Amino acid sequence: MTTSARHTAFSKAPLALAVSSALLFSYASQAQQTDTETAKTEASVERITVTASRRVQTVEETPYNISVMSGSQLEEKHIIDAVDMMREMSGITVVDRGYRNSGVINNIIIRGMNIDSAGNGDFALNAAPTVSTYLNDTPLFANFVLKDIDAVEVLRGPQGTLYGSGSLAGTVRYKMNRPDLTDISGKVSDVLSQSKGSEGFNQNLDLLLNMPLSETVAVRGYLGRIDNDGIVDYANVYQLDAAGKPVAQGNDVANGGPVFIAVEDADTVEIDYGRLALLWQPSDNFNALLSYQFQQDDIGARRQVTRGTNWVSGTEQRYNDYQNGAIQLEPSERDVDAWALEMEWDLGFATATSSTSGYDHSGNSVSDNSGFYAQNGWFSNYYGGSPRPMASANRFYQDKGLSQELRLVSNGKQSLDWIVGLFYLDQETASGQDSLMPGFTEWALASGFADTLASWGGVLGEQDFYYRDQRNIKDTSLFGELTYHFSDKLRTTLGLRHFSNDISNDTIIELPLYPGASDVSSKVKDNGSLFKLNLAYDWSANTMLYATISEGYRRGGTSAVPISGGFAENPAYLNYASDSVLNMELGVKGNTGRHFYSLSLFRADWDDPQLNIPTPNWGFYAAVNGESARSQGLELELRGYLSEALQYNFGYTFVDAKLTADLIAPAGSAANPRTYVYAKDGEQLPSMAEHTLSAGLSHSYDLGSGYYLVSSASAYYQSESRNALGSNPNFAIDLDSFWLANIGTSLYADNWTLSLFVRNLFNEDGVTGTLSEGYMGTAPEQNFYGNASKDYISQPRTVGLSVSYQF
Repeated sequence: MTTSARHTAFSKAPLALAVSSALLFSYASQAQQTDTETAKTEASVERITVTASRRVQTVEETPYNISVMSGSQLEEKHIIDAVDMMREMSGITVVDRGYRNSGVINNIIIRGMNIDSAGNGDFALNAAPTVSTYLNDTPLFANFVLKDIDAVEVLRGPQGTLYGSGSLAGTVRYKMNRPDLTDISGKVSDVLSQSKGSEGFNQNLDLLLNMPLSETVAVRGYLGRIDNDGIVDYANVYQLDAAGKPVAQGNDVANGGPVFIAVEDADTVEIDYGRLALLWQPSDNFNALLSYQFQQDDIGARRQVTRGTNWVSGTEQRYNDYQNGAIQLEPSERDVDAWALEMEWDLGFATATSSTSGYDHSGNSVSDNSGFYAQNGWFSNYYGGSPRPMASANRFYQDKGLSQELRLVSNGKQSLDWIVGLFYLDQETASGQDSLMPGFTEWALASGFADTLASWGGVLGEQDFYYRDQRNIKDTSLFGELTYHFSDKLRTTLGLRHFSNDISNDTIIELPLYPGASDVSSKVKDNGSLFKLNLAYDWSANTMLYATISEGYRRGGTSAVPISGGFAENPAYLNYASDSVLNMELGVKGNTGRHFYSLSLFRADWDDPQLNIPTPNWGFYAAVNGESARSQGLELELRGYLSEALQYNFGYTFVDAKLTADLIAPAGSAANPRTYVYAKDGEQLPSMAEHTLSAGLSHSYDLGSGYYLVSSASAYYQSESRNALGSNPNFAIDLDSFWLANIGTSLYADNWTLSLFVRNLFNEDGVTGTLSEGYMGTAPEQNFYGNASKDYISQPRTVGLSVSYQF
């Protein structure tokens, strides 16, 4: 929840500067007029209330670096995607994969704590993310559509002594709106927009209702649907027959090449989502909240583009803007269900909280792996050189969890404050892949390759890879903090966390064309303790100084690789250890009434960083440990009033994140293990730009007769970044810097709001990841004439109109 020291008539403010030239030209004169009329009135910057510290405090009172974005700001800026939201906060970078498989990999990077390739995206990774995410008190990353949110709190640095699920780099907490016991209220909204590259339109419809059922019971629910037309054209997909096999030119199954067709605006988006919450508050001392939230995604293809060339026409041709060169469509689906029972008792001396929650997150996707096979020469070396090569990877994942957190937080002002908590998580994950070559059997019989395959000891079929991985994770943690107040100005906090993890893994790997199944089972146990020490001093009534030293931890685990048989890898890939970070931070923050400011200096020393990596021989999914890395820098945040009607926000972050030792990875085989230098000491860590900047202006103007105009502009910048560690030119690619700008204006009248907005005004690509031509590109010598390489681009320029009615 957010509160303000001074309420104005424009409490709904922000997003969007003038979208028409008339409004832009009139903006300066309106601001000058407003300044003159209100010269004697002093504006006060909003004091935002947060509960990230498990107590109700303002951002100014919280002795560490925290950023907050309220639900009203999200609405006013027309932000429904976590990528856009994160770019409104300084120092956070994201890999923008679009909606396809957006919930598979946590794409949030704080303070440069990442050594994974930005090109990851289609399958669940072995190592846990460096940033933990919470839906209220449920530890879950599902990348929900951002609707009916009270606030998003971003805590930088390790948070294991406040949250049961530990983290290395930070925690993002999505606080949902609670039912209101006082009034019936509701809202209906519709957004219509169009994106550059699309021939159609996007629509987002929402319905919200809050209803008290009695003086002690209220219910709140919303339903919504996103229905977006595609942007990216799949320029050269194979025409398939009714059985899903490539059609041969001239019906010549043995020798005929593929028949190509184009699919326009293939990356359609259909998302249904909703939430239902029931609040029971029989007294001022007790309340219980039962909630259920769901989301269902159906995505037509990738919002990722191919920059290179193809040989579909017989000569080398370049792709146009917003084209993808995969030879098959790449749809994805996912379902997320999350429920929680949160209870709170005021016991007088302390407040007790119980949070019981569960979730089920599953999805599947189809990926075109034809370019990968072609670049490795597999079509000719292992599969006979079909004139219509097609490698399709059908992947799935499932993540189920049940968690229980109990907390006791001391009440009142006293010399010693304390928090103690117990956290338990029982998580089961499953992932799998079926790699298929549609039409391979028919071609092999017609061409005679079936006999050759048999002579090699192969078995004719359409599936060449079968992978199933199941793991169970049990995490038990005891955590807490003690804060001692030496005086009204000086206080220190000591935090501790003790944890115990049990992880088991069972995997089956088969290559059906060349039989030899491999079963892998492994178990890992780990336990330990973490600490935090914080010192805070109120330099003045408006300024606080603080210093923190804290430890972060990420559990280890097992990798699904065979260590016996013909495809045996180096056994060093089987298990990977936990990694940890020692975080040090100095900061100053304050609120002068008209301006808020925050400056922090940080350094994080990272030991045994976990790298998600394919094995060098056969590309199995694995994770390994490096030796060490370091991230250091500064974060600056400013917001406030330039005049009574004109607000600003500004954030800048500098991050120097590097390896501090060579990263040595296993190589060879089980019979002949060895190692190699994957990345060298001093290399910049991937996906984190050295410089990031976010800024915005918002202006409110009274048109009279009950009409108000709110206009704003915002911009985000990040400097160059790296796609991956190492020197392999297929992965270690420099990504260009980019700017993203948004403008818009909203007209408020009684219960109606009408908005016009433009996101990504200058239509920047904003590339945050890539899979190169050298890795997945065209290969006419392998009869692969398309191109499966791709750049991960930002949402192109989108112009939209929104209308809403609330009561």
